[in-house]
Amino acid sequence: MLTELELAHLRAEVAARPLPRHVGIIMDGNGRWAEQRGLPRLEGHRRGSDSVREVTRAARKLGLPALTLYAFSAQNWQRPEGEVSGLMDLLRDYLHRERPEIMDNGIRLHAIGELDRLPPRVRDPLEDLRGESAGNSEMVLTLALSYGGREEIVAMARKVAEDARAGALRPEQIDAEAVEERLWTAGLPPLELVVRTSGEVRVSNFLLWQLAYAEIHLTETLWPDFGEEALLVALDDFQKRDRRFGKTSAQIRRAR
Repeated sequence: MLTELELAHLRAEVAARPLPRHVGIIMDGNGRWAEQRGLPRLEGHRRGSDSVREVTRAARKLGLPALTLYAFSAQNWQRPEGEVSGLMDLLRDYLHRERPEIMDNGIRLHAIGELDRLPPRVRDPLEDLRGESAGNSEMVLTLALSYGGREEIVAMARKVAEDARAGALRPEQIDAEAVEERLWTAGLPPLELVVRTSGEVRVSNFLLWQLAYAEIHLTETLWPDFGEEALLVALDDFQKRDRRFGKTSAQIRRAR
C-alpha cells in the first residue's frame, strides 16, 4: 500500500499522461473475500459496492470519459436463488444511494445487457436514473447487467438480419462499423483497457467484440479491496505500454 505522498505522486503522474478513453472492469472476488473472513458471500458483494463508489469517484476526478463495470453476468442467473435475490437488492440499493453522487458529478448512467430479465425493483430505478442523467456529459458509467459478450453478439446478428430482411442493409454494407452500430455499446468510446481482479486469467464473456485491441491488466486484488490506488496502478500500467495496432514500434514512433 502506498503512502499518502506516494499516492498523490502517482495520481499526478497518471493525470498528466493520456488516459484510456474507455476502461472496463471485471469485478471479481467478492465471494472469496467474504469466505476468507468467515462472512456470508452477500457481505462480500456489499463491500464490493463500496469499491464501485470509490473507483467511480476516482475515475470521474481523473477525467476518464467512460467506465464500464461488469456487475452481473448472464451466467450469474445460475447462482443460488438467495444469492441472486440478494444481489438484486444490492443493485436496487446502489441505484437509490448513488443517485446524488451521479447527478452532482455530471455522470451519465448507462446499462447494457439483457435488461428485460432484471426484476422490476431493479429495472425501474435503473431506467429512472438513466433518464434523469441522460443530459450529463462528464463521464459515462455503464453497468453491464445480465450481460454476456456472446449474448450481445447474437443480439447484434439478429439486428443485422432484421435490417437486411427489411431492406435497410445490403450484404456489402456489413462491415465493422455496421456491427458496432448494432452492439449494446453503440455510442461509447472504443474500449482501451480491461482490468480483471482476483487473480483470474480469463475474460469471462465480457465485451468480446470490443476488447479486440484493448490492453488487459491483471491483478491479484479481490474486488472489495480494489480502490483508487489499484485503479491508478492499472492506468499507469496502460500508459507505459506500446500500443501498435499491428504496426511496428518504429512506425508508431515516427507518427508521434
